[in-house]
Amino acid sequence: MNDTVLVLNGPNLNLLGRRQPEIYGSATLADVEELCRTTAAEFGLRAECRQSNAEHVLIEAIHEFRVGTAGIVINAGAYTHTSVAILDALNTCEVPVIECHISNVHRREAFRHHSYISAAATAVLAGFGIHGYALAIRHLAHLRAGEG
Repeated sequence: MNDTVLVLNGPNLNLLGRRQPEIYGSATLADVEELCRTTAAEFGLRAECRQSNAEHVLIEAIHEFRVGTAGIVINAGAYTHTSVAILDALNTCEVPVIECHISNVHRREAFRHHSYISAAATAVLAGFGIHGYALAIRHLAHLRAGEG
């Protein structure tokens, strides 16, 4: 097993800090990525951060990291609520998968209350802001250390 954690962000997350800051806050995707790298390093891990607005690119990243890594942290954005294809990719994973959302999706529109991703997730975080990414990486580190 290698020490890499895939941090995978889906559509529109490249606009963090500019898109609906009243919901998502003022932190940018670069801030999220720095937080992930710093948190991972605390545990001797390395965060590989990727973002795409294209579903197939997200699926290909899941395939690449599905075996032999420390795990996957995924914020699939709107694909969370629509993509059986991403669920199918996550179901092939032999590593822990943490679903992470910046906002509390359960306090938002009804269509956001259902997640396809959750069916494949080891754990789910929602509503912690970008701090949720750090919590997700910490949890992967604990699982890796057998403290899960």
